[in-house]
Amino acid sequence: MTDQDPGGAPIPLRRDHPLPLWAQLSEELQRRIASLELQDSFPTELELSRAYRVSRHTVREALRSLRAKGLVTSRRGLGSTVTAPRFHQPLGALYSLFRFVEAQGARQHSEVLRLQPTSDPLVASRLGLPAGAGLIYLKRLRLADSVPLALDRAWVPAALGWPLLQADFTHSALYDQMAELCGVRPDSGTEEIRAVVPTPEERSSLSLRVGTPAFRIERLGRAGLDPVEWRSTLIRADRYSFRLDWVGPGEVSVDAQVRARSGEDPAGSR
Repeated sequence: MTDQDPGGAPIPLRRDHPLPLWAQLSEELQRRIASLELQDSFPTELELSRAYRVSRHTVREALRSLRAKGLVTSRRGLGSTVTAPRFHQPLGALYSLFRFVEAQGARQHSEVLRLQPTSDPLVASRLGLPAGAGLIYLKRLRLADSVPLALDRAWVPAALGWPLLQADFTHSALYDQMAELCGVRPDSGTEEIRAVVPTPEERSSLSLRVGTPAFRIERLGRAGLDPVEWRSTLIRADRYSFRLDWVGPGEVSVDAQVRARSGEDPAGSR
């Protein structure tokens, strides 16, 4: 809606356009949000007023429309920020966070924080192993469109998962790597989800404001009857929600394609 001058600064909106100025500005800001131009820093009301040569009232109307669409969040004294997309996960399916995020239009990648042999008596007991059994430990920061989404920790029995030490997990799923390198893919599991208050260190890793809650997801993954993975994932509650569709008394139907633009293997990968 707004052209750019050679220096890149926006020029005034069109006064002869059928859309009111606030609607033109709203559309222009939506375009800039979609291009990720405003992801890191959103202009103040005064900056927008000066850049587009419109009144503060016009700017406020445009921002009000963006808030109504869930595109920006405004806080008194702190200005506006682009609202991160929210991901909706189906319940009752062995889902793939990797594929699930990308199916909803975001690019998923990971920062690998730890990938090493270890031992942990509590995790070993959950996997039905002796207390001193060797484990392969993978800790990742999962990001969607470069914004932190989840802090993910997974343990796999070393007898099975030793080849995983050679895997590149920056843009791949654990279950895909297990299938390729170890010849095993989890096909069932048990998962528990609960709300938690993140620690200061976890808040820092996930770029969370003080007071923002998170979900703790703990999963025991099985291949057939054998436990092959224990996982603990801390995921941002401001960007993630869970969905279960019910169809009648005593019947539950899980929507396995929630806001997904492409299908995925029900067994999935994480």
